[in-house]
Amino acid sequence: MKKKKLHKIPSFRNEDEEAAFWLSHDFADYYDSSKQVMKPVFSHLKPSTQSITIRLPKTLVGRLKILANELDVPYQSLVKVLLDEKVKEKLALKHTGMEA
Repeated sequence: MKKKKLHKIPSFRNEDEEAAFWLSHDFADYYDSSKQVMKPVFSHLKPSTQSITIRLPKTLVGRLKILANELDVPYQSLVKVLLDEKVKEKLALKHTGMEA
């Protein structure tokens, strides 16, 4: 059986433009469904988040709020950044065998 020639998927300016395109076009004309997709990349997806409850001393929360105000960022965002930096630092030390 002869394979049909596939069309190139165009670039889209935004999600609405892409949605309108796919409403009027057949995906099978643009993608070979017999090919398996290995390790797809979804670069525009935001990572999932999970809410947690953590008890902190009031003085620490106060200092975090002061620092966040000086940096002009929400204090909860600052906590996420600081926590992420410290975890990455600790993991890097652990993997290099230089953990204290």
